Amino acid sequence: MNISIITLFPSLYEPFLQTSLIGRAVDKGLVAFDVQNLFSFAQAKERIDAAVYGHASGMLIKPVIMQKAIEHQEEAHGPAYKIFFSPHGQKLTQKGLENLAKQIQDKKHCMLLPARYEGMDARVEEHYADMIISVGDFVLMGGDIPAMMVLEGVLRLIPGVVGKEESVQKESFSGPFIDYPSYTEPVEWLGYRVPDVLRSGNHAAINNWQKKEAIQRTLAGHFDWLRSMPLTKEEKKIVSGTIPPHYVALMHSNVLIGNEKIEGTTSVTSLDIHDIARSACTYGICHYFLVTPLIDQQKVVQTVLDFWHEGPGLPYNPNRSQAVKEVSVVDSLEAVIQQIEQKEGSRPLLIGTSAGSIDHAGAITFDDQKKVWEHQRPVLLIFGTGRGLSPALLQRMDYMLPPIMGLSDFNHLSVRSAAAVIFDRWLGLQGPSN
Repeated sequence: MNISIITLFPSLYEPFLQTSLIGRAVDKGLVAFDVQNLFSFAQAKERIDAAVYGHASGMLIKPVIMQKAIEHQEEAHGPAYKIFFSPHGQKLTQKGLENLAKQIQDKKHCMLLPARYEGMDARVEEHYADMIISVGDFVLMGGDIPAMMVLEGVLRLIPGVVGKEESVQKESFSGPFIDYPSYTEPVEWLGYRVPDVLRSGNHAAINNWQKKEAIQRTLAGHFDWLRSMPLTKEEKKIVSGTIPPHYVALMHSNVLIGNEKIEGTTSVTSLDIHDIARSACTYGICHYFLVTPLIDQQKVVQTVLDFWHEGPGLPYNPNRSQAVKEVSVVDSLEAVIQQIEQKEGSRPLLIGTSAGSIDHAGAITFDDQKKVWEHQRPVLLIFGTGRGLSPALLQRMDYMLPPIMGLSDFNHLSVRSAAAVIFDRWLGLQGPSN
């Protein structure tokens, strides 16, 4: 395989391409590099860059210079799979590296075109690029470090480059869980000890420990990766059993009502029961509490629940019955907290929701699972009916999630719709990513 690199700084690549596994791959004849200086494609005293049109500052590499470089390399090594680097490109993932490795093996010639300055004329990418890669949501001084990252990531997937194929197949980001921690001698170092189980010789116990540690590491630092992967039924069960148990409460008391937004009590609707119950069941919520202090309302709700728990609803619609099975009606938030504490052995963290912006010390985002889960306490998501939770109740929250926002200024979702969206953003699986 031939890899062309067209860069303003060829000297950056000299030690890199001679070192470690990449250097060995070159010695084995698995890969050959041709690093070209972009300045060599310009005439004497000719600039390779020019000012950006418009009001933007900075300089761009001229398209005619890039054209000469690309045509020269393809004439020497044949048609190439051409890779550019830019913040607007496709974000690099392990799956993306695997796909890229297949592409360049089929092509036999790969060309990396890292830019400098403000980048290169957009027409070059539009005309030549087979792939534009971003290594993250940040900006570097140029594309050479990203190019090296791609080389390291791709070449280790080429057969023969890494000695042990197993080390490539069983590693972080090869499946839904990242790798477990590893240890070597000495047994004790600076007060830290190698876990006893790893020295026990009990292979079953070691495998269980490694699996548990891998899952906990993934949930703590890479939940977004996990939720982007296709999970088996067994893996879903493991994850749901590892994260803190989640509960939900829908408040019909301690809420704001009317245009005056005074604190009061709202009526329970049938949709409140069924729709949120089905969403809660879908996302693995342990239990759904409907909170109302009104005795008549409690009786109405209990009649509906009895119909689905043990009445004609059970054989009529088993799926609906399954969803409503984990629903109960209580008279106060304190009763909810008490029931969860009795079941789980610790008081739940209260996470509030609101359609409006709230000034709260515990404001979090939908990516802050680690911050919440590291407390190792049950989680109670609290939703308000009417005009939302009262200010007094909001101040009791340990954390506050941001309001659900779209591309319009309309911000009046039903609580049932908001609950489904929030469950998905907090616990939902998003399917395989490329």
